[in-house]
Amino acid sequence: MRDLRGYAVLDAVFEPGPQLVWGPNAAGKTSLLEAIVLLAWGRSHRTSADGELVRWGQDLARVEARVGSPVADEEPRDSLEVALVRTASGGARRRIRVNGVARRAGALNGVLRTVLFAPEEMLLVAGSPSLRREAIDRLAGQRTPAYSRDLATYGRALQQRNGLLRLIREEQATRAELRFWDATLLEAGAAVREERHRLLEALEAPLAAAHAEIAPEEAATGRLALGYVTNAPQHAGESVRDALARRLAETADKEVWNGSTLIGPHRDDVVFELGGRPLASFASRGQQRTAILAFKLAEVDLLAELDGHPPLLLLDDVFSELDPERRSHLVRRIAALPQAFVTTTTLEDLDPGLRSVGTVWAVRTATDGTARLEREGA
Repeated sequence: MRDLRGYAVLDAVFEPGPQLVWGPNAAGKTSLLEAIVLLAWGRSHRTSADGELVRWGQDLARVEARVGSPVADEEPRDSLEVALVRTASGGARRRIRVNGVARRAGALNGVLRTVLFAPEEMLLVAGSPSLRREAIDRLAGQRTPAYSRDLATYGRALQQRNGLLRLIREEQATRAELRFWDATLLEAGAAVREERHRLLEALEAPLAAAHAEIAPEEAATGRLALGYVTNAPQHAGESVRDALARRLAETADKEVWNGSTLIGPHRDDVVFELGGRPLASFASRGQQRTAILAFKLAEVDLLAELDGHPPLLLLDDVFSELDPERRSHLVRRIAALPQAFVTTTTLEDLDPGLRSVGTVWAVRTATDGTARLEREGA
């Protein structure tokens, strides 16, 4: 890693098993995980402004990795590189290479499958619908690479259509000009929504099983599930595309008035339900945390089913949010994975059993103010 966030230079080899990264707040623990996420997803999970990732005063940030095989003693499978080149406007231009070949971000899907559990995801149950859409979209993209292409096509069509709606509102364009973007929006939107439904069906069993494992007393009162809420529900015998087309026609005048597309997957929601009731409407904070942890463990199980190899699990300072019983469940899962990264401000927050099997790394601030990662006991 070169000149990313607070790191000027970092070269490290991470062995199998739990990697326990500790240090004070703002030292660079999350930035280390962010670099891994950048390689896995082609973007940061913390910001959409790539320029923020380039270290202050530098013009280029770069992260490179060799991704090892999940099978012991095999050579690394792939090399990944993401470079961020600062632009005159203060942003950054992204360059991605997979095995030395320039690729788009979608090409990263499936190369380094990753499940991230970060503090901001503690709002997943009761927070904004965009948080839940993003979580589902991220998982769907890793599970089905074609999904990312459909979602990107939908996003471009949505952007163009919204711009055209604003021009129509200002009488600088006509509604007939919407037809091309309507067709693209409907095709891609139907594909996105159908894949989301397939994903929720695939998640049903592992989510319920993970919840029953973590909190059997809660599971006894009802099954944890994810419900899909859409503003374009299907009538009897109607396809997803036809439902979207019907609702677009019904809201045509309102869309022109608002200058934006009001119907489609970008407005849908995914709701956590316990026994058929929306969890956000009655659950305690502890119940919400349990549901989120179950969702993350279900993600791990679902991705592992693809080829028998579990994904890389990244846990960013979440142990302090969980009670001892839930921590113990998480520890057992971490210990069984080929590799996982766990950050914490103090090692005392981690289970002694986890500390005994993990590799400990300390993040410290160097005399020049940059972040340093040092393996303890090496």
